[in-house]
Amino acid sequence: MDVSKTGTSRRDLLRGVSLAAATPLLAACGGLGSSKSTDTTRKTIKIGFVSPRTGATAGFGEPDAYVLELARKAFGSDVQILDRDSQSNPQRSAQVANDLINGDQVDLMLTTSTPETVNPVSDACEAAGVPCVSTVVPWEAWYFGRGAKPDDKQAYKFTYHFCFGVEQFHNMYTHEWPQVATNKKVGVMWPNDSDGNAIRAALGPLLKQSGYTIVDPGAYTDGTNDFSAQIARFKAEKCEIFNTFPIPPDFATFWRQAAQQGYRPKICQVAKTGLFPSQVEALGDIGVDIAGGAYWAPTYPYKSSLTGVTSQALGDGYQAAGKQWNQQLGPSLALFDVAAAALKAADPKDKQALAKAIGSLDVETPIGRLQWGKGPNANVVATPILGGQWIKATDSRYKVEFVLVENSSDPNVPVAAKLREYRG
Repeated sequence: MDVSKTGTSRRDLLRGVSLAAATPLLAACGGLGSSKSTDTTRKTIKIGFVSPRTGATAGFGEPDAYVLELARKAFGSDVQILDRDSQSNPQRSAQVANDLINGDQVDLMLTTSTPETVNPVSDACEAAGVPCVSTVVPWEAWYFGRGAKPDDKQAYKFTYHFCFGVEQFHNMYTHEWPQVATNKKVGVMWPNDSDGNAIRAALGPLLKQSGYTIVDPGAYTDGTNDFSAQIARFKAEKCEIFNTFPIPPDFATFWRQAAQQGYRPKICQVAKTGLFPSQVEALGDIGVDIAGGAYWAPTYPYKSSLTGVTSQALGDGYQAAGKQWNQQLGPSLALFDVAAAALKAADPKDKQALAKAIGSLDVETPIGRLQWGKGPNANVVATPILGGQWIKATDSRYKVEFVLVENSSDPNVPVAAKLREYRG
């Protein structure tokens, strides 16, 4: 029997952790008891979960409560999930991560949504030797944005990541954009942050190789409130495609100013913003026809291995609870699928063993199968990003809806429409 340094067996630690279908999560380890066990040597497993619930990127945290409820029910009483709000702020992210590590002594950390939240949490875990799994940051912005070099094949010992990257964006754009006739001139707004710098370094050259002309006015600072110079440049250069990776408030400012100043590209392609209905609805009529990326949708033909919930049931359940489906549902639940698989694979109280186990996991999730060891490096699994567009809702309950128009990164996901020209 595998026994931790505390003298507590892995079987004791995870007794009662179960799947939604009441199948013990660790049945493979043999003869696990129920969550009602009175074994006094059992120790609660603690999972930290950090995401932006408030602040500039709060849209990512909108479905947290729903996903956390599913995860807590599936894990049972022997696993405690401690969720914290990063407030979309790097300093706050580092603070709550260190509090979870040093104060709450979590066994495993999960974190999601933008480098402003994910990178500081990952850095804190790497420094403290706490296993961490993260998602929803382009993997280059996570890997290289934290200091790894291109020739590093495993830069980190305790932190692991799954997310799309520049290659997936390139595939999406070069399959999606030709659906509308353009002059192939792309005006870009790539900020001076981890996302923007990674995209500028890697995506720009790939798009040029594919025959696109990149018009880049230069990196701008997050929080900029006047984009007149950039808009004038895009108009003068006749950029019929626009692409940006901003924090949501910056895009709202830019796009309203573009409308006022007469810049209307044939394709408006956004990332990091325009992901959720609330962000698009806030733009009013000028939000309709914006193109975006999808890292999950209810039509994904996959399910959660922890809960047994299919992607369709995940989206339907969220809508039945009162809100339109949000693509963050998929990867957030996937984090807990990975956590469950890791806790099954190693003693949760042995942090080195748990971290090592994550590096060889093969997990079924709502966003697809995650296999570490087959990605661009040992720390990363590269996942699909598909192309879609916001249109006026066909469901009377909602104002807009997102339809998939391109699936080059995962042909198993059905396409529902063809990209149409932005009409603003």
